[in-house]
Amino acid sequence: MQNEGSNQANNEALSQLLEIMQTLRNPEGGCPWDLKQTFASIVHHTLEEAYEVADCIERDDLNELKGELGDLLFQIVFYAQLAQEQQLFDFNDVVAQLNEKLIRRHPHVFSSQDTPTTDAELAAQWQAIKAQERAAKPQDDSSTLWQDIPNSLPSLTKAKKIQQRVAALGFDWPTYHGAIDKVSEEVEEVKEALAHNPYSAHTAEELGDLLFATVNVARHVKRDPEQLLRSANDKFSARFEKVQNYLIAQGKCIESASLEEMDAAWDAIKKLNK
Repeated sequence: MQNEGSNQANNEALSQLLEIMQTLRNPEGGCPWDLKQTFASIVHHTLEEAYEVADCIERDDLNELKGELGDLLFQIVFYAQLAQEQQLFDFNDVVAQLNEKLIRRHPHVFSSQDTPTTDAELAAQWQAIKAQERAAKPQDDSSTLWQDIPNSLPSLTKAKKIQQRVAALGFDWPTYHGAIDKVSEEVEEVKEALAHNPYSAHTAEELGDLLFATVNVARHVKRDPEQLLRSANDKFSARFEKVQNYLIAQGKCIESASLEEMDAAWDAIKKLNK
């Protein structure tokens, strides 16, 4: 009975949310801002809300997470409302397609087939199912191996997805050792390009190759490159703030401090954090 009551409350809350969205988009008495929006105009809001969800999780601020998840859900409801107005689909269609996809992509849970026992087997099954889905889509002359990888993805994430795609086809280093050797090779090529002309297009290309190779190492050790770089950004920012405070405690200003003074403060902070 408790589950039935909870499900009913969830259904009522979701129905109210959909009604609120319809009211906001009602030409008679709706919100002027909401009425002006299109699919394209709210994309950047969606991306912003997704990053705010990620930020809450990475900061372990689970109290704030509920609200951020609600903001992200609102984006989905907004798109569904716009689609319904154009008679394309509605929110129920979105949920129904998601249900079907989840069942299709988890045959080891929802069917009687043998259950994969390792992460590698699960990953192989996942890639095989996604390949079947791509093959089932209508093809045209412009179709490519990458057509379902969005161009708008952050570049590190896109690099990881490209590498996962070719790895599923067997084009991959067997271990991280090959990937890290490739990074070393790319470093040498960057050094050569810098020595010839630091500002050339060739140098820029070699730097891009180095970044791509570094993503491959992260993928091999089961780490998300985008998250790794965000963590590195946060680590550097926090440490440099400590450098600033260290200099202030010595009666110095960060804006006028010399490189030697900042380096000395940096080394002192690193020793304190060990």
